Amino acid sequence: MAGLRLGPLLRYVDGSTATVWVESDRPCTAEVRCADGAKGSTHTFRIAGHHYALVPVEGLEPGTETAYEVLLDGHRVWPLDASPFPPSTIRTPAEPAEEVRVSFGSCRWAISPTGEKDPMGPDALDTLAVRLAAAPQAQRPDVLVLLGDQVYADMVSQATRQWLAERRDLNEPPGDQVADYEEYAHLYDESWLDPEVRWLLSTVPSCMIFDDHDVIDDWNTSAAWVAEMRATPWWNERILSGLMSYWVYQHLGNLPPSELASDPVYAAVRASADGTDALRAFATRADADPASTRWSYRRDFGRVRLLMVDTRAARVLDESGRAMLDADEAHWLRDQALDAPGSYDHLLIGTSLPWLLPHLVHDVEGWNAALARGERGPRWARFAEDLRRRSDLEHWPAFPESFAALTDLIAEAGSGPDAPASVCVLSGDVHHAYLAEPTWPRGEGPRPDVRVLQLTCSPMHNSIHPAIRLGFRFGWSRVGRALGRRFARHGRTARAKVDWRRTDGPWFGNHLMTLTLRGRSGTLALDRARPVRGGSARLERVRDSAIST
Repeated sequence: MAGLRLGPLLRYVDGSTATVWVESDRPCTAEVRCADGAKGSTHTFRIAGHHYALVPVEGLEPGTETAYEVLLDGHRVWPLDASPFPPSTIRTPAEPAEEVRVSFGSCRWAISPTGEKDPMGPDALDTLAVRLAAAPQAQRPDVLVLLGDQVYADMVSQATRQWLAERRDLNEPPGDQVADYEEYAHLYDESWLDPEVRWLLSTVPSCMIFDDHDVIDDWNTSAAWVAEMRATPWWNERILSGLMSYWVYQHLGNLPPSELASDPVYAAVRASADGTDALRAFATRADADPASTRWSYRRDFGRVRLLMVDTRAARVLDESGRAMLDADEAHWLRDQALDAPGSYDHLLIGTSLPWLLPHLVHDVEGWNAALARGERGPRWARFAEDLRRRSDLEHWPAFPESFAALTDLIAEAGSGPDAPASVCVLSGDVHHAYLAEPTWPRGEGPRPDVRVLQLTCSPMHNSIHPAIRLGFRFGWSRVGRALGRRFARHGRTARAKVDWRRTDGPWFGNHLMTLTLRGRSGTLALDRARPVRGGSARLERVRDSAIST
């Protein structure tokens, strides 16, 4: 009899359809049955000895909520017997949707199931699950937007380290980091089998995108970094397994059923008794030629448009033409942002890496990029490459032309009679939360007519060194800004087309941000997970504000 190994995860939901992701322990037919009669089924596919299904559910009614159960070969496996949680449900939006709630964050280091001491403090996602489970009819997110570092392939728990040591010699590279597909699968088990988070992901739809730790710290920092990694004997298996596991565990569920139906990789994997070779061939192409695939995607929630942007695999790393996005990816982002003007009220751009950083950090990254491409000669270039890796200088400002292009696109999308009410860039990565608001000088290119915000929320469950906290605070200060301009002059870098200021924050700790968008108005809430007496935790409201009226 087939058993449920991992999941279910509720992924895509619209007014009448949904997809539910599951992993079983053997080949079977996976089925989802809803209390209102909606249902769907599909046979599992096999990757590296694991069995998965993305079940399409059809016949849902707009604006309703229905409980569902999961069956494998006709045997019910979800809800779990004696589960302490409410039934998992699918809530479909009304047509048209009156309100959309988007909760987002990034950087979630998994809580070990062995009970070892948690050095990171309360997990914000776990704490949200506890709150929602205690009040099933309360307001909850319409979608969770997870902006990278869903797993940490290079920073594992003590329990996982012991598990790795039972498989292989940790004195051999890559040591106590994951090495292959099976070890990536173990990371997802550890993260998503957490009981509270497992229930949460079964009942709140999610959109995901990777960042570096989903594969390795500093992934695709520079061409020199890539060359160095490819020269190691273990990197090829690491990167192919990382891309394969991301496709299975995260990417598939991002796509609507209509795109899945025409996806050639999904078709090839499902048509084979064992899809491992087909998926590995796809990952090999994606690694060798990033332009051969697109991990970015678009989701529409009523009149809210979300563009999730790949800022890792789509990079161009040649120093003479560095870009955060290759040409095709950049064209795709532009086309999606400007498509059907007037058809959406809010534009959300999800990018794991912040667009607007503290001014000192911004200028240092631009200075570093100029030196690395040879602006001050080969000696400075070697120094810059070393500093780039040591200090993680690889955000949008480290790709100056891409920063300028994104700035211009945001201005263009936010201007004119059909402009949305707001443009918000949702980001994570930097292990703290803040709000920044840009201003465009008059008479220098496109200038938006609407509110534009950089909303950064990170981590959901991780930490930051006290020295780095001080560095980020200093980076926003007047002294930090003046120091940044000196770096810019030394690097001979052009000034940005936009100015910005931090309007709130920084906040340190484990957080979630939530946008509530209704018509052309919107509000922002920031909640922090705080411990309470008795060892539990609660979400404490840190910030409430309007983003548009």
